[in-house]
Amino acid sequence: MSAAFPPVFAGRRFAVMGLGRNGFPAALALASMGAEVTAWDDDPAARAAAHSVQLSESLEGAEALILSPGIPHTFPSPHAVAARALALGIPILSDAELLYRAVRASGSKARFIGVTGTNGKSTTTALIAHILKSSGLPAAAGGNLGPAALALPLLPDDGYYVIEMSSYMLERIADLRFNIAILLNLSPDHLDRHGGMEGYIAAKQRIFVHRTDRGIAIVGIDDPHSRAVAASLAPHLIRISGEKTAEVWCESGTLCNRGDSILTMNEAAALPGTHNAQNAAAAAAAALAIGLARPQIAAGIRSFPGLPHRMQFICHADGIAFVNDSKATNADSVARALACYPRVVWIAGGIAKEGGIEPLAPFFPRIAEALLIGRDAPLFAATLARHNVPHRIVFQLDEAVPAALASARTHAASVVLLSPAAASFDQFKGFPERGERFARLARALTCSPPAGKAA
Repeated sequence: MSAAFPPVFAGRRFAVMGLGRNGFPAALALASMGAEVTAWDDDPAARAAAHSVQLSESLEGAEALILSPGIPHTFPSPHAVAARALALGIPILSDAELLYRAVRASGSKARFIGVTGTNGKSTTTALIAHILKSSGLPAAAGGNLGPAALALPLLPDDGYYVIEMSSYMLERIADLRFNIAILLNLSPDHLDRHGGMEGYIAAKQRIFVHRTDRGIAIVGIDDPHSRAVAASLAPHLIRISGEKTAEVWCESGTLCNRGDSILTMNEAAALPGTHNAQNAAAAAAAALAIGLARPQIAAGIRSFPGLPHRMQFICHADGIAFVNDSKATNADSVARALACYPRVVWIAGGIAKEGGIEPLAPFFPRIAEALLIGRDAPLFAATLARHNVPHRIVFQLDEAVPAALASARTHAASVVLLSPAAASFDQFKGFPERGERFARLARALTCSPPAGKAA
């Protein structure tokens, strides 16, 4: 059974910078644990909404600064408050670090599972927690996918925290130790925040530095960067793959462990594609390491409902499926979605990541037409033009969705796919708002009720 935390931080002072979906819950949680908390956000609207916390930019007396993941403390340049903390020698921490300290200070021996990688973190985190809960084990999932780590309840000794760890969060942990540390894959992302690919990989690898003495490392081997990380790790390593032979892998559509089948992936309606086979392999490896039996794992994977905004079937209109993949903010993630469908009308665009959509060229023959939105729609259009892919710039999602239905009818495409390959902050507060808008627009097209995933 979960419980509220006792006042483990009574008499201690923390500063919180950023009052969004991570920072505000962290400030409230620290205060509920007895801490004195000062908090700040550069956005006046965020400060106005945080009326229940003490607002101040002061770091006086703070033993640590909890910095929201989206706020830089190194590259490309540190935020002013972060720079002040560094100058004063005040540690900059993730709220996941404070969760760990609170759990241990409360006397709980609950174990920690950390999940990182460029793509698939949220699905794998949620899937592991679902398998554990389905098997009767106390579990709570949060971190980068939400809820904030410090918003999670206190679990008993036999409980499991499953924490999605972004590269930003991994840079800001000190005492946190994972019983199971998972790296799914690595491809270029957030390079501006880490000074390049080398810094990005180094940040991701910190998940293994912060293992317990006998902590298990689970590493994907489907990309060269992750294979190199796996080769560098010593004992207690489990390799996983969505397509290659490993300790846990998918072969001809069947999830296997050392030659024994767990389930066929077509039983898992919410997990289509090779990328989700890798996610399922990682979750199965974690569950096996905990001691769950294959039938328990299979039942959990089979009943997993999937995540919003990640290959999420919304509805049908005239037999055309509308799929919300708003969480796909980089080309590598979009490639995984496009690989699932033979012919699509693709809605993409926003704030482009480094490299743009050029890496998607092998999947361009699957695109009947692309409808481009957001700030960098012209950049995407230039790439598509070089490859002779039919496309239009419409800029607004409200225009793109009805236009996509008409295009799908014209071009005999069975799927309209929102998979933007770009960040959303030019037009939306984040990818969830973008995905929710897409879903509302799609359902307005006289859609039939959701019945499952698009095939």
